[in-house]
Amino acid sequence: MRDHRRDGIPHGNLPLELDTFVGRGAQLAELAGALDSARLVTVTGAGGVGKSRLAARAAARRSPRDGVWRVQLAPVRDEEFVDYAVVEALGLTDHTTRLPRETLLAHLAERELLLLLDGVEHLVDACAALVTDLLGRAPGLRVLAVGRRPLGVAGERLVPLAPLGTEEAMELLTVRAGQRSVTCGYAADPDADQREVRELCRRLDGIPLAIELAAGRLGALSPGQVLRRLDDRFRLLTGGDRTALPRHRTLRTAIGWSHELCTPPERLLWARLSVFAGPFDLEAAEYVCSGDGLPADDVLDVLSALLAQSVLTREETPAGVRYRMLDTVRAYGADWLEATGDADRLRRRHRDWYVGLATWCELEWFSPRQGEVAARVDAELPNLRSALEHCLDEPDGAHLGQYLAGALWFHWVGCGRLSEGRHWLEQAVRLDAEPTAGEQSRLKALWVLAYVAILQGDTGPALAALQECREEAERSANPTAVAYAEHRTGCLALVTDDMPRAESLLRSALHRYREIGELNSNVLMSQVELAMTRAFQGDLPDAVRLCEDVRQVCEDHGERWARGYALYVLAYAAWSDGEPVRARELLADCLGSAHRFRDQLGSVLAVELLALVTVAEGNPAEAAVLQGVAARMWPSVGLPLFGSAHYNAPHELCETASRDQLGDERYEECVRHGTRLGRREAVARALRRPGVPVSLPGPRPTAGGRAATGARTAKPAASPTRKGGETAG
Repeated sequence: MRDHRRDGIPHGNLPLELDTFVGRGAQLAELAGALDSARLVTVTGAGGVGKSRLAARAAARRSPRDGVWRVQLAPVRDEEFVDYAVVEALGLTDHTTRLPRETLLAHLAERELLLLLDGVEHLVDACAALVTDLLGRAPGLRVLAVGRRPLGVAGERLVPLAPLGTEEAMELLTVRAGQRSVTCGYAADPDADQREVRELCRRLDGIPLAIELAAGRLGALSPGQVLRRLDDRFRLLTGGDRTALPRHRTLRTAIGWSHELCTPPERLLWARLSVFAGPFDLEAAEYVCSGDGLPADDVLDVLSALLAQSVLTREETPAGVRYRMLDTVRAYGADWLEATGDADRLRRRHRDWYVGLATWCELEWFSPRQGEVAARVDAELPNLRSALEHCLDEPDGAHLGQYLAGALWFHWVGCGRLSEGRHWLEQAVRLDAEPTAGEQSRLKALWVLAYVAILQGDTGPALAALQECREEAERSANPTAVAYAEHRTGCLALVTDDMPRAESLLRSALHRYREIGELNSNVLMSQVELAMTRAFQGDLPDAVRLCEDVRQVCEDHGERWARGYALYVLAYAAWSDGEPVRARELLADCLGSAHRFRDQLGSVLAVELLALVTVAEGNPAEAAVLQGVAARMWPSVGLPLFGSAHYNAPHELCETASRDQLGDERYEECVRHGTRLGRREAVARALRRPGVPVSLPGPRPTAGGRAATGARTAKPAASPTRKGGETAG
């Protein structure tokens, strides 16, 4: 497989190691040819026929400039989340009020990539609308869709996938049985066993999933025993007429036969695991699925048995070992769960586990496990969404929905998911919860909603939510909610350049936090924001004092996210004091942290200040490139921050110095070069030390003068005036 990398930077999210690929040579060639000739190709076929595996293999052979990106749609239940799923797969962050579709259109407009949409059959209308929009606006885009139904979009090229031929099916059965280190019973009578294996594959209609389920049984049963047991089930269902069984029922029959061969605890766990909307870990399975005939201590052994039988698959992720159930197998288990009458109880247990997980993650966000928490919530998003849906759909679940949406504030804000967070928060605060149970949860959802809206640049709704939160908190004598409402109102004043009001509100909020004993990342951010007001008003020593205190608390608690913003203020002060070397060191640390958490605001602030440091180091061309990098980030951040004279001061000073030394034409050329860099490549470039060779467009004579090697020393002004229509916008 080709490794989609350029200069050490990965392109795309398709795994570099794919599962063993058996047969399908002709189908693979057909699909490759279709991808060469059409911009939209859809692989169709029955469940379990191997569509996803073939598509992944074909996609892995492509090498578009901007990579291959796979979107797993099976866990997506609501059509409105299709766009979010694509944004997530592409690794995009957007802090504005733009809809996900607008973010996608802007991102893909000038890129050349392959988008693999895996599992479109239950979302055909939404996927068709999305693909139509994207292909119409992104000429370098190709789409490979996978599903049981075509999308029905003009220009779509269909590649129907048939089951495996007998020889291919036999090879797959042998390979899968061998991978599980089982004895297939071929040694006693090889000729007889080969005949039985051939007949078994024929009876299974060459459907790969059915064959893999059969392979999972070859440890305990010989091929002949598997064949006879399966044949008995076929005869029972069809009255002896094997030809009466269509292929889609062959798969269901094979799944049902595998289900019948399971022990009662295995069948019970199979059904209960169907409540998970995506991959899950052992701890979740033990909590959600144990009890009433399945002790928690037995779950691991039973889960291992299902894994050995191909009912489950195991995968390594940044969040640890996780298990996944194929959608067809999950649907079979869900039917059984409904039949037992236990589905509602299991869904409640699923909801309760993920509410508890969100609670743990919020607490652990303020700890050395912050990175682990970010990876964990990323991995759990399909299940967290399912839990949110359950909360918001249940008549008595409003307060839990408000609690869950609010508890995930650190993910919405700190990990680049403002748009999705706002979706859930707005739904949650619209619901009426029981006053005693839901009051605290609703107040928290309100201030988190305001925080998200502030960072999106939507000040009107933010102010409305904060006023409601403050009024209700004072009425109910809730000092915690009052403190957070006051804090976020101060934050709103900060980003709209009202420094005296921001300072007053933030000092008051910090006093309230101390009175109630509150200490977490939010509290530290209020102190960083207070330091920003002091820095922007010219009191750098006080700003440094405040941020050094934050930095020490962060070091003591292992906090990295709020620490990054403290480092930004310290770098701002270092630059202002004429210490560019120290400023660069602080900014490199700040940018690295923000990038790891996908915090677009922290990233772009650091890049803008790094550009100013770079021009002072005598490299105006590279500074202009970094301004181009920032220009590409800013549209995803929010207008108030970009429109703030204080936050924008580094950009103004850098642009002035770079233009003076490069001339207008050369400056604009370097900026354009920066806007074409991908996110990872751009961050890697910004973090390079001075003197490391970098790729730059060649210098040209300009009307404004020639490139110079020297740089003026400039300090950020309190409130410079921005030229209208410049490139960083």
